[in-house]
Amino acid sequence: MSISRYRIRQQSTVLALVACAVLLAGCASTAPTAQTAATHTVVHVTPEAQRRLDANGADAVMAEHVKAEFLHGWRGYRQYAWGRDALKPLSNTGSDWYAESLLMTPVDALDTLLVMGLTDEADAARELIATQLSFDKDLDVKHFEIVIRLLGGLLSGYQMTGDARLLALADDLGTRLLPAFDSPTGLPYVTVNLRTGKASGTESNPAESGTLLLEYGTLARLTGKQVYWDKAWRALEATYAMRSPIGLVGERFDVTTGRWTQTRTHVGARIDSYYEYLWKCWQLFAEPRCKTMWDTHIAAINTHVADEVDGALWYGHVDMATGARIAPRFGALDAFYSGLLAVSGDLDRAARLQHSAFSMWQAHGIEPEVWDYRAHAVVSPGYPLRPEIIESAWYLYRLTGDSAWRDMGRTMFDDFIRHTRTPSGFAGLADVVTKEKKDEMESFVLAETFKYFYLLYADPATLDPATTVLTTEAHPLRAVAPSR
Repeated sequence: MSISRYRIRQQSTVLALVACAVLLAGCASTAPTAQTAATHTVVHVTPEAQRRLDANGADAVMAEHVKAEFLHGWRGYRQYAWGRDALKPLSNTGSDWYAESLLMTPVDALDTLLVMGLTDEADAARELIATQLSFDKDLDVKHFEIVIRLLGGLLSGYQMTGDARLLALADDLGTRLLPAFDSPTGLPYVTVNLRTGKASGTESNPAESGTLLLEYGTLARLTGKQVYWDKAWRALEATYAMRSPIGLVGERFDVTTGRWTQTRTHVGARIDSYYEYLWKCWQLFAEPRCKTMWDTHIAAINTHVADEVDGALWYGHVDMATGARIAPRFGALDAFYSGLLAVSGDLDRAARLQHSAFSMWQAHGIEPEVWDYRAHAVVSPGYPLRPEIIESAWYLYRLTGDSAWRDMGRTMFDDFIRHTRTPSGFAGLADVVTKEKKDEMESFVLAETFKYFYLLYADPATLDPATTVLTTEAHPLRAVAPSR
């Protein structure tokens, strides 16, 4: 090892440990006395894996490379879209989801800035949020997306900084979102007006009804307002109650009746994070009912949805009632499932599925939105800069210490930069075959994609999945004991 490389490694390790200390101390140091940090470990790293992690340490050169590219995207946002929801990286302008900005990118990316130790940039983002963000707006917003991006981002930002203004914003937002749950079934309507509370939109899905408890539950424990937990819990229970006799859920349902309108099932879009939150509810809150739900579903998924093709493991599309195969489809969103298998303890399946997902990536040098794994053909060609396959590579590395997952990540990072980088940021692809770009850089690129790339190469102590739970938007949350 050269002296210069050794110095870089030392500096990177120090920054990583500082960020880790901030993260791990955040919740316990800022929460009220009655809401001290809870201890409940269900994610374990074996002694052998820990030895490998310790021996590998940080790959400081790659970690700094990832950080530099993240800063390229962040600085493009600051220069061309500051105060807007997102950067348009081809036209160098800003865009908003609705008629007024909700500061989507700063809120979503705040904890990435903190994890990377980018203090000045994080302070600027935090001040913008604390002084300029208001939810008193006559806007009909999508409940699910606002919860995972904004509510989750505010909560993680609060736990990592202790800035009470962020918790106050989270509480205000949570109150404004609660009317979404006022349906006959307790399943949330799709949209809700932030000012009037009027809710609408009745065709929903398990991801939108079941990916809420980490954020609402944490908000409940930090504020002492039980209503947040109760509403999200009722929605989760209602979703689980609709499972088929063989233990699977469908793709779409009617909020008002609780009846399925699309009975196709899989582990991808519209279902994916429902399963994720069952495990992570058990992990974060030690809620045994979530563990029971998880056990029911994981057994059914591995029995009916898993698909062995030429020695490779995939998870395809089947009918929720019978398990009959419908289509050999897998995609960018489905690729999260390798990480979920890993963090829940099934490392063998996780590794096999990750190799399958990586083969989908390698076919065109970047993954498509949907892939036919029997025909080896693109079904939906877009790539909006999704993080899931990188997330899974990090979980597998962090839980095994096997440097092969870092090697895989390096290939993906090189491909990602080569095909999506623009002079001001990173652009999604309209077509992974032609590499045609779209004028879009979703907030999750900075919230998730770069965070997972960074964690893959930073010191393993930067974030410990045994004590910190990452939401579906990669917002790190620490357990808080319920108020007595």
